[in-house]
Amino acid sequence: MSKNESSYSAKDIQVLEGLEAVRKRPGMYIGSTGPRGLHHLVYEIVDNAVDEALAGYCTNVDVVIRPDNSVSIIDNGRGIPVEKHPKIKKPTVEVVLTVLHAGGKFGGEGYKVSGGLHGVGASVVNALSEKMIVEVKRDGHIWAQEYDKGKPVAPLTPTSRSKATGTKITFWPDPSIFETVVFDYGTLAARFRETAFLNKNLRITLTDERELEPRREEFRYAGGIVDFVKYINENKETIHAKPIYFESEGPEGMVEVALQWNTGFSDSVLAFANNINTHEGGTHLEGFKNALTRTINDYARRQGILKEKDDNLSGEDIREGLAAIISVKLREPQFEGQTKTKLGNTEMRGAAQQIVTQGLSEYLEEHPKPARAIVSKSVQAAKARAAARKARELTRRKGLLESSTLPGKLADCSVKEAALTEIYLVEGDSAGGSAKQARDRSFQAILPLRGKILNVERAGLNRALSNEEIQAIIAAMGTNIGEEFDIGSARYHKMIIMTDADVDGAHIRCLILTFFYRFMPDMIEHGYVYIAQPPLYKVSFGRKTEYAYSDAQLQQVLARLPENTKYNIQRYKGLGEMNPEQLWETTMDPGRRTLLQVTIEDAAAATRSFADLMGDQVEPRKEFIQRYAKDVRFLDI
Repeated sequence: MSKNESSYSAKDIQVLEGLEAVRKRPGMYIGSTGPRGLHHLVYEIVDNAVDEALAGYCTNVDVVIRPDNSVSIIDNGRGIPVEKHPKIKKPTVEVVLTVLHAGGKFGGEGYKVSGGLHGVGASVVNALSEKMIVEVKRDGHIWAQEYDKGKPVAPLTPTSRSKATGTKITFWPDPSIFETVVFDYGTLAARFRETAFLNKNLRITLTDERELEPRREEFRYAGGIVDFVKYINENKETIHAKPIYFESEGPEGMVEVALQWNTGFSDSVLAFANNINTHEGGTHLEGFKNALTRTINDYARRQGILKEKDDNLSGEDIREGLAAIISVKLREPQFEGQTKTKLGNTEMRGAAQQIVTQGLSEYLEEHPKPARAIVSKSVQAAKARAAARKARELTRRKGLLESSTLPGKLADCSVKEAALTEIYLVEGDSAGGSAKQARDRSFQAILPLRGKILNVERAGLNRALSNEEIQAIIAAMGTNIGEEFDIGSARYHKMIIMTDADVDGAHIRCLILTFFYRFMPDMIEHGYVYIAQPPLYKVSFGRKTEYAYSDAQLQQVLARLPENTKYNIQRYKGLGEMNPEQLWETTMDPGRRTLLQVTIEDAAAATRSFADLMGDQVEPRKEFIQRYAKDVRFLDI
C-alpha cells in the first residue's frame, strides 16, 4: 500500500452537525431501529410529561395513535418555554427539540426529580421523525412549529389565544430509518399502566384510532404502588388480604414499598428509580432484600416459630410467593450495569433498609395472624427447597442433570463453542426425526420432547425435577437450575422452541416458556430463547412453490400469481408434514428462516400473563380468550 493510499488527514474526519449524527447512527441513541426503538420514541415524550407530573404541574397525559401511525402526546403541564434562550438566541422550545442534551434536567431548577434523566430526549425523537409538530399552550397563546426530519420548517408562531398551559407533540416516525412504523397497542398500554401505578393519581389515556371503533383505556390509580401489587396478585390466592405499604422521605430521597404474599411458588419483586424499571436491581433492591430477610427471621425467632436449632430462613424462602414494588425517587440517580438499569446510589441502600425494617416490624407486631401466615409460608418454602435439593442430588447421582451425561435422545452438534451453536426443542419424535435429518450437524442440536412438559406454574421445583422432559432440558442446557444456575455454563446460545402450528403446539410452547421464565429467567434476559416460525401454508403452482407464514402473507402470494393460474394450497398443521428439505428451507436455514426472540419487556405484565394463562384460576383464561378471540389466526377443532 502506498503512502497516498493510506493517508489520514483532516479531510478524512467527518463532522456531523446538529441532529445528523442521530439519523446516521440511530441505534446509538434508541438501542435499535426495530419495534423496541420505535416504541422508545413514544416513551421519551411521555416521560417528559411525567416529569411535569413529578414536579407537581401535570395531572393528565393523553396518547393517541392516529390511522397514519403518527402519535400525539398531550399534557396539561406548564408547557415548554417559548421565549428566546439566553445563550442560543432561539425559542427555547426549538432548542429543546433540535439540540442534543438540552432540557431542564441538567443541573437547573426546572426539575428536582426526573425520570428521563438518562433518556435521549425529544430532540432525538424529532431527528428520527419524518415530521413533527409541536404546539405549546403558554403565556396566553398557543404556539406552533413544524419540523422536517429534525429541522424547523418555519419559525415558532402564535396561532391563537389560550389561558391554558400544556404541550402537544405529534410525530411521524421515519419509515426510512425504522424496520416498522406500526405501533403495538399492547406494548404501549403495558408501559403506561406501569407508569400510572408509579405516579399516584396521574391519569394517562391511550387511544387507538386505527380501528373502526377507536380503542381507549384510561390508567389512573389512587392507590399507586399498592394498586400495582394488587394488579400482580389479582388472580392469585393471597395470604393476607391487604398489601403492606410504607413510605419515607429524607435527604436521600423518597422510598415507597408495597408488598403482599400469595400462595404461589414464584416471586415478583420489581424495583424502580425515578419511574425507571431497574431490571438489574441496585442499592435500593439490596437494602429491601436485606431488611426483609433479617426482619422476618427476627420475628420468627421472637415468636418461637424458629427454634434455636433451626437454620435461618433464606431470602429465597421468604420471597417465595411475594409480590413487591420498591420505588425510589431521588434528585441525582446514578445508573450502572450493562443496560444502565442498575441503581448505584449507596445512600439508597440504607434508606430502603431502614424503612423496610421499621415498617415491616411494626406490621408484623400489629397483625399477628397475617404475620404467622407469612412466616409459615416461608417455613414451608424452606422445607420444599430442602426436598428439591435432595431431589436434585438424587437425579445428579443418577447422572440426569449433569452436562457430561447428556440425554440419550439429544442429537448434539459437533461445534463446541457455545456462542456459535443452537438447540431446537422440538415437539414429538416424528418432527424430531425430520429436524435431525434437516439440520446442519455442525452447529444445530435437536432435542425431541415427548408430549407436554409439566406446568411449573402449578408445581414447585421439587415436582419439576421429577419430570423426565424437564430433566432432559436442564441436562442439555448445561446451566443447572435454581440456586445452582450458571449462565456461563450454557452449552448453546440459541435455544429455539419449534412446535406445531396448532393449539397443542401453542400449549407446549407456552409450557416451555413458563419453565424458562420461572426457573431459568436469565436465559431470556440474555437473549438466548427463541421461537421458530414454521410456515402455515405451502402454495404450489406449476413447478414452483412459495410459503406463507401468515394469512396476510398468503393473500399477498396469491395476489402475485398471474391470472388463471392453477394453484394448490396446503395448510400445515404439524412439522411432521414437511420433509427434511422443506423444514430446513423454511424454518431452520439461518439464511432464510424467521426467529422470534423472547424478551421480558414488562416483568409485571409477563408475571400476570403467565399466572393468568397457566395458573389455577379458570376465569382469567376465559377472559383472555374472550378478549383476543377476534385476533386468532386459526383454530383446530
